[in-house]
Amino acid sequence: MSRKMKKNLIITGVVIVVLLVGFLTCTATVETGYIGIVTTFGKVEDVTLEAGLHFKSPFQRIIAMDNREQKTSFTTEAFSSDIQQVNIIGSINYAINKSTAMNLFKEVGTDYFNKLVYPRMLEITKGVFSKYSAENLVANREKLSQDIRDGLFEELKDYGINVISLSIENLDFTDAFTDAVEAKQVAAQRKLQAEIEQAQMTMETQQQAERQRINAEAAANVAKINADAEAYATKVRSEAEAEANKKIAESLTENLIRFNEVKNWDGKLPTYMAGEGTTTVPVLQMGSDESKTNE
Repeated sequence: MSRKMKKNLIITGVVIVVLLVGFLTCTATVETGYIGIVTTFGKVEDVTLEAGLHFKSPFQRIIAMDNREQKTSFTTEAFSSDIQQVNIIGSINYAINKSTAMNLFKEVGTDYFNKLVYPRMLEITKGVFSKYSAENLVANREKLSQDIRDGLFEELKDYGINVISLSIENLDFTDAFTDAVEAKQVAAQRKLQAEIEQAQMTMETQQQAERQRINAEAAANVAKINADAEAYATKVRSEAEAEANKKIAESLTENLIRFNEVKNWDGKLPTYMAGEGTTTVPVLQMGSDESKTNE
């Protein structure tokens, strides 16, 4: 190989290297799920790059920030309104705004969760928990999660961080408080059992009284029915007797009366016959058949 040919190969290699270095320094690739932040001599530009291949100045740098929905678990502690300590386990889902990612990077940087999200979340969590008594925390866990999420959303929206959801997954109280709650629940259950038994006894007494009332009403109704029937029967008999007497009275005539008097006469004449006023008229008593014979 001649010297000239070697020289041309060296020149060609240098050119290729220069072009390759130039290509590498003037292009940047942003992976899927990330947003590219452009800086020129350390200054953050007001543009962001989507996923893909991009050309840039050799003096520019592309910094990738994850813009996918992210989930981070956390543990912390807080105090209830009645000064009961509670240990909290939860998780938060969040994502950054693509169009304002450069401002977030400029003001906070890439470690925005530890520098911004986590401290604000702890502060709001403690504030929300302090509004509830220890006994009400467990029953209102869903509302606690929503209140913390809403408060954190308002705090972070100006930074371009969207708090998608926040979940309180577990609450753990001190042993002393747990024992006290269990004792209270046992007492409440016993009280409820006593109330149930008392209510059952009261119900049975009322049912017995109601049965007695119903039986008494039934007996009274039967007595009334019998009395009404007897009164009706008496009325019917009275009406029948009255009707019979009426018919008998209507059937009596002067001749019939005289006929009955004659029919029932024993053959004796009365000794006295009452007259008008106070004067009595003596009536001679006729002798018997024996006196007539003696004469």
